[in-house]
Amino acid sequence: MPEGDVVLRTAQRLHEALAGRVLTRCELRWGELEGGGLAGRGTLEVVARGKHILHRVEDGWSVHSHLRMEGSWRIARTAEPLRVSPSVRAVVANESWTALGVRLGMLDLIPTADEHRLVGHLGPDILGVDWDEDQALTHVLASPVSLGEALLDQRNLAGIGTLYCSEALFLEGVYPWATPADLGREQVQRVIRRAHRLMTANLPHAVQSTTGSRRRGEEHYVHARSGRPCRRCGDTIRVSMIGPAPQARTMFSCPTCQGGLGPDDDGAPQRPLGTTSTSKRSNYRTRR
Repeated sequence: MPEGDVVLRTAQRLHEALAGRVLTRCELRWGELEGGGLAGRGTLEVVARGKHILHRVEDGWSVHSHLRMEGSWRIARTAEPLRVSPSVRAVVANESWTALGVRLGMLDLIPTADEHRLVGHLGPDILGVDWDEDQALTHVLASPVSLGEALLDQRNLAGIGTLYCSEALFLEGVYPWATPADLGREQVQRVIRRAHRLMTANLPHAVQSTTGSRRRGEEHYVHARSGRPCRRCGDTIRVSMIGPAPQARTMFSCPTCQGGLGPDDDGAPQRPLGTTSTSKRSNYRTRR
């Protein structure tokens, strides 16, 4: 799922293409939504709120979208030939630019005054201009669940997903399944600050990196690296679930650097992501 840095960068690109220009076309291809009435109105701004995008239009209307797992907004010059595939959920255009919402996970047309119905539950936006670390820290420390689960709960703080959660916890050497109360304020604060620094540093870049390298396969320490050696200690990176079903998410970690296996991890060998053949050679190290 695209995380806060990707969503903010997407909103900024949409704002540059749409803000201050009059809409010539607005099609919302989602159930019974009808966006045609927005044509002829000007775009005021496009902003991000956590993982949500809010496109605010004159006369008090907002187009709300969420990318979920596979969604994206693509921008092209309006004068260019346009192919609108079945995966396109929204078409928003002015005389200069056309934005296509592809495989969006959520799409709504609501009065701007009612935006709180969709984003009012969110905690402080970790990349927002009004980012409030103390409030986010208070929310997380009060959470009775594991730290990894608390960081992924958008009600505590908005914008973090499994990538930055896994990477921040690894870099601070924290066991993802420990509770915030057990870890204490200082350690939880270090993890939140690490996630904030990582996401801020990645804002200008299309490739998300936490290692300092943007070469393919070198971008991350643990995320999506299960079955591969830890870049620090050489032990095998593990993937396990965090949180209750059906909201459980994947968590990547190093059992040596972070204090052990996940609660549902039996220590059996884990094949590197992207490999399926049993004939391929591997050098798994198993912890039991």
